[in-house]
Amino acid sequence: MRSTLRTGAIAAIAAAALIMTGCSADSGSEGTADDPVELTYWAWAPNLDKVVDLWNSEHPEIQVTVNKQDGGDPAITKLLTAIKAGSGAPDLIQAEYQKIPTLVASDALADIAEYAGDDVADQFPAGVWDSVTLGGDAVYAVPQDTGPMMFFYRDDIFTELGLTVPTTWEEYAETARALHAADPTKYLGTFSANDAGWFAGLAQQAKAEWWSIDGDSWGVGIDEEPTQKVAEYWGGLVAEGAIDNKPMYTPEWNAALNDGSQAGWLGAVWGPGVLSGNAADTAGLWKAAPLPTWDGDVSNGNWGGSSTAVTSQSEHAEAATEFATWLNTDPEAVGALVEQTGIYPAATDAAASILTEAPEFFSNQPDFYDVAAEAAQAVAPFTYGPNVNVAFSAYNDEFAKAAEAKTVDAFLAAVAAMQQVTIDDLKDGGFSVSE
Repeated sequence: MRSTLRTGAIAAIAAAALIMTGCSADSGSEGTADDPVELTYWAWAPNLDKVVDLWNSEHPEIQVTVNKQDGGDPAITKLLTAIKAGSGAPDLIQAEYQKIPTLVASDALADIAEYAGDDVADQFPAGVWDSVTLGGDAVYAVPQDTGPMMFFYRDDIFTELGLTVPTTWEEYAETARALHAADPTKYLGTFSANDAGWFAGLAQQAKAEWWSIDGDSWGVGIDEEPTQKVAEYWGGLVAEGAIDNKPMYTPEWNAALNDGSQAGWLGAVWGPGVLSGNAADTAGLWKAAPLPTWDGDVSNGNWGGSSTAVTSQSEHAEAATEFATWLNTDPEAVGALVEQTGIYPAATDAAASILTEAPEFFSNQPDFYDVAAEAAQAVAPFTYGPNVNVAFSAYNDEFAKAAEAKTVDAFLAAVAAMQQVTIDDLKDGGFSVSE
């Protein structure tokens, strides 16, 4: 069995000596307008080339070409193939936060810490920055967008039934029961077994550590108290019928959003786009609030988001980092990202200066982005592992059965099964696992 610890003359040891820091060739001489550094950037965000045009017009010495990719997973698979082949990789890639450990473990990303110093780190919430450092000193990407979780609710229904917005999970349960008792056709939410990122965000808020670095091994802590608490909570609500058990994104779910039978949704800051796309006629009826907390402990989870990473095959790591930093922190660039791609920026100050008007769907709530900023600042640190795809797949399988069974024991058994599947896969892949 091979260890995840990798060594070599050109390698630096990454966080807790677990995975090798990505390396890249020296950035070499700086480009000029007559002889520019030419960078390639693989990404899938819409209209990103229009944002990059701003950079190219202002930086003739460093020119960036966007190569549009098909979503997150295909792009990552394509990159790993190129890295393994030793050629064909781009200089930069749009990488979701949960994919970074996989890319680092495959030596696909460069450590750009020497080019992205503390002044860059200070632009982002600590929990988001932790996602691109894996909790260590190496820096593997610059955060681009983020998905702090929020609670969306039908304000008109709350007003009609005299309900108050829950601020704790205990209050959420009480509100869910009161709503369903007042109108048995209505639910405050649903437990969804078809999007592991949603559940991971809820576990993150509870301070779960699904993966951790332990010396030269990975630790797996899915089946531990924080996630058990979350699973037991939702299993209890499903068991008593206080919330629904149908998955999100289905025709039934869309219908429930439209007719008011789902009067709340635990979503993320990008939720207005989902709601406006699936329930356009309910515009102006929803409001957003911070996610309920566990006993008032201010913490939040992230659902989604991506970064701009420099690959280990880039021969221009410094120039690539300069571009990645500009793209995700410069006010003009971030403003263009918001306008052209519709992201919620990870950069705190840039987001505050640009997002001054609520989304059209939430025009009835002028402070929407103030609530979002509060949610973003509260995101707790959370480390993903190199086999996040396996753990997420196990979630879909195991919690689908638990949601159907409608028992607390089934929900807890699903957590235990996720843990075992994740550990077994790490071992099968040759990783060292601490138990």
